[in-house]
Amino acid sequence: MSKGKPGQPLKPEPAAPRPRPEGASLVRTLVSGFASLQLTVALLVLSLVMIFVATLDQVHLGVWGVQQKYFHSFFVMAKVAGTGFSLPVFPGGYLLGGALLLNLVTAHADRFRLTWRKSGIWLTHVGIILLLIGEGLSGLMQRDGQVRLDVGQTKRYVESFRESELAVADITNPGYDDVVAIPVARLAGQDVIQHPKLPFTIKPLAFFPNAVLRSRTQVANPPPSMATMGDGTDVIAEPAPVTYKPDEGNFPTGYVELAGPDGPLGTWLVSAMLDQPQTFTYQGRTWQLALRAQRDYLPFTLTLGKFTHDIYPGTDIPKNFASTIRLRSDDGRDDRSVLISMNNPLRYGGFAFYQAGFANNDHTSVLEAVRNPSWQIPYLSCALITLGLVLQFGINLFGFFRRRAGPASGASPAQRAPSSP
Repeated sequence: MSKGKPGQPLKPEPAAPRPRPEGASLVRTLVSGFASLQLTVALLVLSLVMIFVATLDQVHLGVWGVQQKYFHSFFVMAKVAGTGFSLPVFPGGYLLGGALLLNLVTAHADRFRLTWRKSGIWLTHVGIILLLIGEGLSGLMQRDGQVRLDVGQTKRYVESFRESELAVADITNPGYDDVVAIPVARLAGQDVIQHPKLPFTIKPLAFFPNAVLRSRTQVANPPPSMATMGDGTDVIAEPAPVTYKPDEGNFPTGYVELAGPDGPLGTWLVSAMLDQPQTFTYQGRTWQLALRAQRDYLPFTLTLGKFTHDIYPGTDIPKNFASTIRLRSDDGRDDRSVLISMNNPLRYGGFAFYQAGFANNDHTSVLEAVRNPSWQIPYLSCALITLGLVLQFGINLFGFFRRRAGPASGASPAQRAPSSP
């Protein structure tokens, strides 16, 4: 106790501060670091640099290549010259977006208090958080493909733009095909591929992500062919660089050897450049072998009934093109006609079908199919951001008018009365 003056009560000495546990101090330091404004600025600057570099690199890689390299990755990888190794050289979109999300959530938990005056800021930040989450989910879950339909044709599958598969089909039964689809990534390895539905094994011998097929008669001194069966005996596969240009495509090509219990059946060339499947017989059954675009089968069918293509008079510029589609579900609940036109997609079965193009002198319609389970999140986030900004502006505007009216409303009657002459 401290000594006081005579006649005054004694004042207690202030208590010594309690030491904070080391664990709590470490947690506090981490929270402060993740919630710091300096981290926010640094992440935004890194994001701007990444966007700038990705925009320049789009000339070489195209839109899809840039998305995969910069935005849909945790690190931007660069190949070491003269080797097959790649090293991380910059944080990718997933890492920067995740760090921004963690920074925003931590800052709210640490500094912001949920009050009426800050409700607009809270709504705005919740919208931004949903926008970051939606972009991450879209990068992980979205699948793009297309459906090419001739007039009168019916299909029940979506073909991928970039992914391929090796399809081995048993076509013996005239009513249906029993198909085994093997991802093309399996052909890049050396492991023997087995499947319970196949009476033979598939051994990859060579694989090229992109190749050009040439007739053996067009090549001087052609090398011996690896293929002993099928169309590959007459053509040569020449490896080509992988292209990322939007108007060009890659044609995966490989050589596979089929072998049964009694020994090899032969070696086939499989390529996306081959228009027709290759047919062979084994054990009294008829089989087809084809390297094709990866398919996602649908629980409904699409039939192209009519395609219209309007152009501006005197030009070949498309004014409008639309497809009249008959939609029939497998369960029989839906059997209706649908019009798909520019900016008027069909949303059904988790897919959105957009009118993307046409071919074959307007006898073929090209529909782009997008499957994105999180497609509604950006709309919700934009609505929350707009509502939060309007609400916060209204709260501040109401407070401004209230402060302006405060002194006049608080004056006494004598102060408000005019002075007599």
